[in-house]
Amino acid sequence: MTVNMDTVINAQDLAKRFSTQAGQVELFQNINLQIQRGESVAIIGPSGTGKSTLLSILAGLDHPSSGKILLNNTDLSELDDKHQAEFRNQHISFVFQAFHLLPDLTALENVMLPLQIRNHSEARQEAKEWLERVGLGPRIGHKPAELSGGEQQRVAIARSFATNPTLLFADEPTGNLDEQTGNQIIEQLFNINKDQNTTLILITHDPSLAKRCDRSLRLHNGQLTEIEA
Repeated sequence: MTVNMDTVINAQDLAKRFSTQAGQVELFQNINLQIQRGESVAIIGPSGTGKSTLLSILAGLDHPSSGKILLNNTDLSELDDKHQAEFRNQHISFVFQAFHLLPDLTALENVMLPLQIRNHSEARQEAKEWLERVGLGPRIGHKPAELSGGEQQRVAIARSFATNPTLLFADEPTGNLDEQTGNQIIEQLFNINKDQNTTLILITHDPSLAKRCDRSLRLHNGQLTEIEA
């Protein structure tokens, strides 16, 4: 298979199977996917079809039962756990439905953390600027319990973009928010993503949200198919 050098995700014949007391279950199979640098791609489908599992495999958090995944032309299967973690830290960020903020850290400290892991010399200033960018300048000293759901997700967005990732994986990022707050969060997510030219992979069950992406794919009955615009 010929791969464009701007291809940041190249999934080849991915399958995921697991065993249960009732026998072996195949979640999906024969998934081939290429995503280009700066592209936004939505993966939609009903609950239970394996969207989040596929995201975890594409991001190198989980292993496929067969097939392989190349990120930035790096075959993750050839890296040990330590080097996979280092690769994710350098290239990948996440925004989840559950905000995954550390409860004992302030908003500023939560955004600083991945920068500190990278030994960023200006981690505090960089984190402060990102929180100001998402409209949370006055809230940088607050801990997650002192913030609304929308504010917590803004912290998560600031944290995800602060490291200037190549790839951003967003798994139902508005799932815990009311419609109005969710719309505001999505507007901010897409605007920043465009400004940063980040490659966005969005997991959602919302077709209207998927339409905001460059491409939409449906995972159903174990197959991933392109949705015509």
